[in-house]
Amino acid sequence: MHRLTRRAALAAGLAIAGTAHAQDRPLHLVVGYPAGAGLDAVARLLADKLRESLGRTVIVDNKPGASGIIANMAVKAAAPDGDTLLLTPLANMAAFPHSYAKLDYDPFKDYAPVAHIGAFQLGLGVGPKVAALTLAEYVALVKQGGEYANFSSAATGSLPHFFGLLFARTAGLDMTYVPYKGTAQVLPALLAGEIPAAILPLTDLGPLAQAGKLRILASSGARRAPRYPDVPTFKESGYDIEGSAWYGLFAPAGTPPAIVDVLAAAAGSAIRQPDIRQRLEPLGFEVTGFGPAEMGRLLREDYDKWGPVIRASGFKAE
Repeated sequence: MHRLTRRAALAAGLAIAGTAHAQDRPLHLVVGYPAGAGLDAVARLLADKLRESLGRTVIVDNKPGASGIIANMAVKAAAPDGDTLLLTPLANMAAFPHSYAKLDYDPFKDYAPVAHIGAFQLGLGVGPKVAALTLAEYVALVKQGGEYANFSSAATGSLPHFFGLLFARTAGLDMTYVPYKGTAQVLPALLAGEIPAAILPLTDLGPLAQAGKLRILASSGARRAPRYPDVPTFKESGYDIEGSAWYGLFAPAGTPPAIVDVLAAAAGSAIRQPDIRQRLEPLGFEVTGFGPAEMGRLLREDYDKWGPVIRASGFKAE
């Protein structure tokens, strides 16, 4: 659809929803992480395209803190008028409700699904001091015990953390999680041998693997990541697990369906623009742009999937 035609259609949708005046107000795209983080980068690319398609100001509103919970709470409290959206990772919506004893938001009652922006696979990376070229060889080392049984991720309570626990349970391994604060701490520790293995997004492991500084033994998707065709999946390696992470777009609960539909159409169109795909897909990010129904279905599936894993681990976030 021609840009002007698409913009006119979106404007008409807003008018039908009774919110044509919203074009005079900024749309706040709330992100629970600081500027420069991976999610923030996606938010800014998305915001640029939303400005074009909606014909209104779009502001990326960074509200870091408490692993993104501050952002979730801000959007929960926002007016359901189409002026506020939350861009959040899977963990905040599908894992935190199981890991926090007290969480002041409900992913199903307090938000309206808008769009599934995209997904990315996780990988099990090992440092240069680990003498394992395959997942089977790594499992054999872990069974020996000692330091090989330690692993980490970029954040305690994150999806990579829980995926590591899922792998350990499936493989019958007794593994110990070692917390680090952020990818910027985990990767140097992995390269230095302070930690033998880490579960991280492929986007973080890939460049170092391609430089020969670490090895990726398995990826978490249902199929091999196109960017890393030589890395087998966990399923191919004999472990029936998968768990891609995603970024989703949500509005405050009570946002009229007509407004949600307009925002969903704009977001889906925006994220699928060729120049956006050309920037994100080489990093291992699978662009989707699914609408409200699919986002809601995937949220429910992942909520139900990760609950038993987290409960079985005994992990409780503070």
